[in-house]
Amino acid sequence: MSELAPILLCCDLDRTLIPNGHAEESPDARARLARFCAHPAVRLVFVSGRDLQLVLDGIDEWSLPQPDYIIGDVGTTIYAPRSKTGHGDGDWVHWPAWTDEIAPAWNGLTHDDVTEMFADISAIRPQEVAKQGAFKASYYVDRKANQQVLDAELHGRLWRNGVDARLVWSLDVAADVLLLDVLPTSASKLHAMEFLIQHLDFDERRAMFAGDSGNDLHALGSHINGTLVANAESAVKARARELVRAGALEDTLYLAQGGLFGMNGNYAAGVLEGLVHYLPETREHMTLAHDDGEATA
Repeated sequence: MSELAPILLCCDLDRTLIPNGHAEESPDARARLARFCAHPAVRLVFVSGRDLQLVLDGIDEWSLPQPDYIIGDVGTTIYAPRSKTGHGDGDWVHWPAWTDEIAPAWNGLTHDDVTEMFADISAIRPQEVAKQGAFKASYYVDRKANQQVLDAELHGRLWRNGVDARLVWSLDVAADVLLLDVLPTSASKLHAMEFLIQHLDFDERRAMFAGDSGNDLHALGSHINGTLVANAESAVKARARELVRAGALEDTLYLAQGGLFGMNGNYAAGVLEGLVHYLPETREHMTLAHDDGEATA
């Protein structure tokens, strides 16, 4: 068997690794992924809209492998383990260097200031406190609202207050609710991954991001190898294709189809399928890890 060179696997959680959508999960997909991620060459990064505690809750609830790094709050926070005896062991430590990188875009303002700016807009309502962050203001949006008009109004208020912000729209399919995250322009899942790759001096060609939703599109349409799991909504798939075509980056987007190891391509199965697409040598290591798991079961 060939030696496996270092891999940086970056994964969204909800409806990507966590099978909490309407689609069916292939049996053993998460366990197979966990066995592959136990390989010493694999560095696992969770890239989520969740805050740190909700990420850790998800790991426990869904028996996910322990990550080596956590990018949380839609890319506005990065955490590393305080100490390691293996993959991701120890308490998690916030990286202040990343905060220093993104804070200037908000011109000295934080979440509370942005929330106050939008307090009179009835078409949006703040999400729960646990879903907010110092540089992340998150909202539920009235599905009847004119998104284009609302986007222009929000951007106008931010601009007048000297705030350089990114508005990230997405749809929670399971809850059938439109979501909005207001972030510093310099903060996103993509920017945070780029920061991490640079910090680790990692070979970008051996990095992959997997996602499923609208707030993953910035990363999926980028120069970093991206995989859309098969359970992603058709509108997200169509938009992702448009983005890579516009940037002549078709080679950095893969849409999972199903078929690998007889799995359906949804959730963790799609992540594994994407890895094999970009890094074919991973397939034999996945097979070996699976055989070893069966032998010890």
